[in-house]
Amino acid sequence: MYERIDYIDILLVVVKIIVLMILLILAAAYMTFIERKVVARIQVRIGPNRCGPLGLIQPIADAVKLILKEDIIPRDADKLIFILAPALTVGIAMASLAVIPFGGTVMIGGRAVMLGISDVNVGVLVFLALSSLAVYGIVFAGWSSRSKYSLLGGMRSAAQMISYEISMSLAVATVVIWAGSLSLVDIVKAQMNIHPAQILNWTLMPIPHLIALAIFGTAILAETNRAPFDLPECENELVGGYHTEYSGLRWAMFFLGEYANMIVGSAILVTLFLGGWMFPFGLSNSGILAQPAIGAVIGIIWFIVKVAIVLFLFMWIRATFPRLRYDQLMGFGWKFLLPVALGNLFLMAFVKMLVSS
Repeated sequence: MYERIDYIDILLVVVKIIVLMILLILAAAYMTFIERKVVARIQVRIGPNRCGPLGLIQPIADAVKLILKEDIIPRDADKLIFILAPALTVGIAMASLAVIPFGGTVMIGGRAVMLGISDVNVGVLVFLALSSLAVYGIVFAGWSSRSKYSLLGGMRSAAQMISYEISMSLAVATVVIWAGSLSLVDIVKAQMNIHPAQILNWTLMPIPHLIALAIFGTAILAETNRAPFDLPECENELVGGYHTEYSGLRWAMFFLGEYANMIVGSAILVTLFLGGWMFPFGLSNSGILAQPAIGAVIGIIWFIVKVAIVLFLFMWIRATFPRLRYDQLMGFGWKFLLPVALGNLFLMAFVKMLVSS
């Protein structure tokens, strides 16, 4: 006998996908405005303030301007791959949203609804797989443009991804050892189960956890080509790097993909290391937070606040640190970050053994 298809569950998933895609695009667009204002404040400048009150319509004006610009494709370019490359960059960032939990499960009309698209029991592996694919959009853009500057930018991005993907995976493996699960929901719950009264857990567990947090945050900066790791688009060496030959809307899609990847990376960091939507010390199960509807709304707000803080730190780092040389970038990844990540993995395994015994 075949099981009856529940079309309401399918409809809920489709609605959640559409809502999250729209929110991600809007958030990525306004991230450009927020970053310009943050960097301007740090560097004692004004920032955008002409379009609309406080310059809030600036992202819309930028989008209209880029849509109206002439779309140029180089004569010798591989046109199909040239056109698909920016769409691939944005699409993979959106696909990563599928495994991020924004809250627990709530009852709506007598039906249990998860605050997220899906709870995949191997969500960590799905994220790592998608983050590895993200570089393909940049590599395809560099190769298909038939420009030496673009090709060098694409090759840099591929080498950079390989260098920092290993360290990032080791940092994630550290958290998986702690939680004992590859599900992102289980990882969030495992972080919140440690109470200060459990002295051994509380004093030993945070040490490798915090080291893994620093490694993962650094690797996310490099994976998303953010300063000071923005070597694939280094303008003083490669004009614009992989997007040198792009213009108009396709040029904008690369930046949309960069900011979308920043948001998704920050959300994964919050989920893996900062407790996701849950409050620390078991507070999510007490007081007003224990009420399902209210707790779910406050949990989502709490999750967004954490993500916003991480994004602000990324902007702060961009405004503070100068761009590394390429040999410094690769040396830091292979000679420092990788050994520290590997040593931290063994440290977590040792601590887990002590706690479990």
